Amino acid sequence: MKRAFAILSLAAWSLVGSAGTLTQSHSQGKFSDAEIEATIKAKLAKSKIGKDGLQVHVKNGIATWTGATSVMQHKGAATRMAKTAGATQVVNNIKVSGDAIGAPRGEPRKVMVKTDEPKTN
Repeated sequence: MKRAFAILSLAAWSLVGSAGTLTQSHSQGKFSDAEIEATIKAKLAKSKIGKDGLQVHVKNGIATWTGATSVMQHKGAATRMAKTAGATQVVNNIKVSGDAIGAPRGEPRKVMVKTDEPKTN
């Protein structure tokens, strides 16, 4: 029980604002649109996907992503980033270019299978 209290106290201290008190939304466990958007943008600035120039806007707790990337995994990372920042829902309109890294190509891959049988032509 003491350990749980210590963990909760530490979490509360991490949310303390510059004035030294928790904001109304933090004490209720809800975040304002501006807080969610600011958190996402701060995470974006520190992330590799920040170089893609993606845009995010939050309204009614719903984060909407726009922009384009050449890395397929960046689209999923943007969704996870918004969710962990407190968004209740994410609309991901990020476009992935056709030559994206990690994207499947137009032609099926050819696979070579080794067998013990001799080749017959």
